[in-house]
Amino acid sequence: MIIETAIVSRRPRNDPRSLLVSRFFQVLADPTRVRLVELLLEGEKNVSELVDALDAPQGRVSAHLTCLRWCGFLESRREGKYVYYRIVDPRVSELMHLAHLLLGDHDEAIACCGCLTPTAGE
Repeated sequence: MIIETAIVSRRPRNDPRSLLVSRFFQVLADPTRVRLVELLLEGEKNVSELVDALDAPQGRVSAHLTCLRWCGFLESRREGKYVYYRIVDPRVSELMHLAHLLLGDHDEAIACCGCLTPTAGE
């Protein structure tokens, strides 16, 4: 672990791997995408169910679902006129659980952080 830390610390600021990790976290940087993931962790749902749960326009929900699917968080299947989505990787559940644990310890600091871009509704 010490060797890995030393190697990481010598990487240039714009290291491609660091940029890719940053993009990974951007997938979950949108509250709508986070809520979609949380809903889908409960089980497979179709687009209409997700639209109703979020009370958001279908086009907006579909765009976020496309992003999550493209990035490997979800997969979809068509059944008749409905498209169903589900979490494809069980590590997404672990990631969300860990995020909630960390938030429990740091929620006030994160809520007040001036470095972060405000999200919708703030």
